[in-house]
Amino acid sequence: MAKKSASKLKAIRSSSLSRGFALAKMTLSAGAQAAGHAVGNLFSDESNKEDRVKALLLSQTTLLANELGTLKGSLMKVGQMLSMFGEHLLPPEANAVLKSLQSQSPPLEWKAIEKVIKRRLTAEQLATLDIEREPLASASLGQVHLATRKSDGQKIALKIQYPGVDQAIETDIKAMRSLLSMTKLIPGGHKYDELFKEVREMLHREVDYRRELESTLEFKELLSDDPRFVIPTPFPELSGKKILATSFEAGVSVDSAEVAALSLERRSAIGKAAYELFLREVFEFRKVQTDPHFGNYRIRIAEKPDRSGVFHDQMILFDFGAIRDIPQGFLRGYRQMIEGAFTRDEALLRKGAYEMEILREDDSQVAKQRFTELCLMVMEPSRRPDEEAYAWGKSDLAARAMSQGRKLAFDFKLRPPPRESVFIDRKAGGVFIFLSVLKAEFNPAPLLRKHLERNKF
Repeated sequence: MAKKSASKLKAIRSSSLSRGFALAKMTLSAGAQAAGHAVGNLFSDESNKEDRVKALLLSQTTLLANELGTLKGSLMKVGQMLSMFGEHLLPPEANAVLKSLQSQSPPLEWKAIEKVIKRRLTAEQLATLDIEREPLASASLGQVHLATRKSDGQKIALKIQYPGVDQAIETDIKAMRSLLSMTKLIPGGHKYDELFKEVREMLHREVDYRRELESTLEFKELLSDDPRFVIPTPFPELSGKKILATSFEAGVSVDSAEVAALSLERRSAIGKAAYELFLREVFEFRKVQTDPHFGNYRIRIAEKPDRSGVFHDQMILFDFGAIRDIPQGFLRGYRQMIEGAFTRDEALLRKGAYEMEILREDDSQVAKQRFTELCLMVMEPSRRPDEEAYAWGKSDLAARAMSQGRKLAFDFKLRPPPRESVFIDRKAGGVFIFLSVLKAEFNPAPLLRKHLERNKF
């Protein structure tokens, strides 16, 4: 049961007029800040200019975060998606604010949500349900309400899409691109065409709840052989274009006190499950859930052990609207790159990077070397004797990799990486954070070796 929110939105500004007004407000504020920055630079020495640029970017992204959190819809989602690319393209101060959009999302008032429900479910269907008015969760494109089926007490999670968000995608993306260009967060021109194309495709996928229902059913089947995972059961008869109904699956958050209190053995077992799920998604399913924030996972803590004394805790997986298929051609190069980093075969590593077009022949030797060093660094947990565990919670690898990545972005002159690699890297980073929060300790090498050997192309 969600706590009552201190502030709720009465409506989504879905009309082009109201959203246009909000964007105009942001643009004017951004323009004023940029103009002030330009005038200030006339009187700044070179040593202060970098600090002034960082201050401008931080103020611009703070402005965006505050306004986008109330606009919701695709504008907010674009900001969230751009934060995925921020590690490659944006200063860390600016990206930190964009990342805050993952959690800044006040819910919509019940009166507005109720109208959507009544349009999408028949009176007969509504008569079979008791729906709670307080949302379980809210996000950029919709929110979730708990319902109880009167006939048998079945708990159902109703994911309801905000009105009008699907119709605003195209205009919102154009507006966001213009706004980000004006705020100097990204340069103009065609350099980021592929990035915004990817964002557009992902948004259209995420507002298609029928597709998400199919993906949920697909992953439920794909993971039916693994009791470590729980996938909510969809109810197609209550689902449609704007509503997705699934079984409500209770659990606690990954960073909860209950999970932290589990033994190292149990936390490490959960961590292994998360790591192997990532490997199966990439190499076996060739379908990756690309949104790894903690809201999409819950832990179901086992109340008692089995006959051998082992506790079988489970991961509950949510939100299959962000599934991305991995093309086999890309995966072939990706596998070569991973195997090369795993075995320290730098020639194989670079061969895969060339095939994926992450590296190019005309890239500088410095850029090539730093990229190679970054890949070898990221593979550190797997390059140790199989019996030697890796303490994920004590590792500073994420900070070192981020620092190396920023140097690399400078060498590549902010060239956007292949879009598939960004989504896989994002998922891998999410898994690392997941394992760090769990303070899991295990060696990933045997799992990685197994999946590399099973999935050769």
